[in-house]
Amino acid sequence: MKILVIIPCYNEEENIERVVHRLKRSVRTHELPGTVDYLVINDCSTDSSARICEENGFSYLSNPVNLGIGGTVQAGYLYAVRHGYDIAVQMDGDGQHNPDYLADVVGPVARGELDMCIGSRFIKKEGFQTSFMRRLGINIISVLLRILCGAHVRDTTSGFRASNRQLTEYFAQHYAQDYPEPEAIISAVLEGFRVGEAPVVMAERMGGISSINAFKSVYYMIKVSLSLVVFRLTNSRQKGAAK
Repeated sequence: MKILVIIPCYNEEENIERVVHRLKRSVRTHELPGTVDYLVINDCSTDSSARICEENGFSYLSNPVNLGIGGTVQAGYLYAVRHGYDIAVQMDGDGQHNPDYLADVVGPVARGELDMCIGSRFIKKEGFQTSFMRRLGINIISVLLRILCGAHVRDTTSGFRASNRQLTEYFAQHYAQDYPEPEAIISAVLEGFRVGEAPVVMAERMGGISSINAFKSVYYMIKVSLSLVVFRLTNSRQKGAAK
């Protein structure tokens, strides 16, 4: 079984070297259901992220233009499809995701229990739990997803997730570009894919500054909620028209 870890990177010069080395150490010391490769996708960083990847001999590619998180992750899914990977794993480049939990996230997918498994910090509630405003927004999105598509996902914005070959092929063609994690859940569920969670422990970002502050957390919650409702309504009309 071939596993690809996709690491989106935008201005992570303080983190990316430690993230990749930590991943390599974890892969060497933990039993995983197959061979593991990784790919850093540099989204036109304006800092020295690309130079650090080059100097360290990391496996990476650079987008020709800035695509944002959605387009960058989708590029990784497309790479996974074209190179025949069985499982694609998304893991952030800021150091919040602990690769020691890679087997926990990949396991349910490798065993055929889920099509997508999301690493959730809210099952055991250990480690970094993020800010109050972000937790509030995540909880609201979780309730909304359950209403709209029946998905029971606690950590709706977690970017630590694994998908099987079929879902990876779907995401390579259909993936939201703006704050894509919640919309990836609803689109996968409505297409009949099985989505679930596995408990993980996350940390605060190693360095740098998050792009989402308290004000942006509120804006994010409103924007994503509206996007999910519109997506559900659009999906229902399309399926109705097809009949």
